[in-house]
Amino acid sequence: MAKYNYVALDMKSKKVSGVVNARDDADFKRAMRAQGLTPLKYNVMKAKSQSYRMKPNETAEFSRQLANMLASGITIVRAMEIIKDRDFKEKIKHIYQKLHNDVQQGFTLSEAMRMQGRAFPELLINMYASGEASGQLEKVAGKMGAHYEKEHRLKSKVKTATTYPIVLLVIVFIVVIVIFTLILPTFFILFEDIPLPFLTSIMLGISGFLQNYWYMAIIGMLSVIALFQYLLRIHKVAYQADRFKLKIRVVGKLLKTIYTARFARTLSSLYSSGIPMINALEITSTIVGNKYIEAQFGEVVKNVRNGEPLSGAVGAVNGFDKKLATAILIGEESGRLDAMLESTAENFDYEAETATDRLVQLIQPVMIVIMAVIVGSIILSVMLPILSLYQNIG
Repeated sequence: MAKYNYVALDMKSKKVSGVVNARDDADFKRAMRAQGLTPLKYNVMKAKSQSYRMKPNETAEFSRQLANMLASGITIVRAMEIIKDRDFKEKIKHIYQKLHNDVQQGFTLSEAMRMQGRAFPELLINMYASGEASGQLEKVAGKMGAHYEKEHRLKSKVKTATTYPIVLLVIVFIVVIVIFTLILPTFFILFEDIPLPFLTSIMLGISGFLQNYWYMAIIGMLSVIALFQYLLRIHKVAYQADRFKLKIRVVGKLLKTIYTARFARTLSSLYSSGIPMINALEITSTIVGNKYIEAQFGEVVKNVRNGEPLSGAVGAVNGFDKKLATAILIGEESGRLDAMLESTAENFDYEAETATDRLVQLIQPVMIVIMAVIVGSIILSVMLPILSLYQNIG
């Protein structure tokens, strides 16, 4: 799909200009003739990518609403008109308005969604295109609603697991700054002109630095965070970082479960909707969420194309739970691969949620221990010289 910017003559030989959506030049000229216009000059406009990307819960809500309306016999155009008039935030409302306008012009829903740039996930667009081709858009929309609802639930749990330690670390950082700049200096005045233990000397040095250069500590921390985010945008760094994450003892096991659940759920949805396995694998490889695993899919697709069973090709991927290959093998032997993939996805979704809950429970005591070590070191640095003074007095 493309947007054509044109200057044309109308039926009264008056110059007019505008923009029209068309698949190609021939489609553009048909649209011009239908409007009674003779194009003088035209060009394809560069596509402006939609800045807002729909979140999984928003995508799930859209798919559920569409499935319910299609099941009630409502047409696509009328369904989009109803959806756009509902109470959404302005960015989403703008996307639905454009969808409604495009389907009114005769574009299919998947074509209209693709014209919104990055607003909709590529997986959702491909699934809707498959549903339109097979006449099962209602079924596909319902399935994708459930798919993105599970994705949202899992992401929310992972976000909770990662947000908790970050919040605690920020609190620890603030508490340490307050202790070193406001509390410890009043104690260290007592220890002037006396020999200090090594730990107290370190704390005294840190306190003096933070008192005089506290802004440098904050700038340094923000710089480290910014550098870390920048490095993760570099493909080679992201590849090695994602590979390292899989080797971490507890976290790596959880991530493998999450990646496996996401892969099995997506492949199940694509394959059961009639998309060829090769195409399904190519699409699925882009949504796993791990650069290291994604890089291995070129070999997976090549092996399946050469006739190797899917179970063997997927079993060679480093980063998936080994139970996935066994489940696929059973599905291949029984001739019920789509059902086995769906069942496997359900099992891994449950395991991912429980593993995330366990990770949160593990993080809590670890963070408490870290805070106790920091606070304990500070208290010890104050108590050691005080005990030394008492011993000297005695």
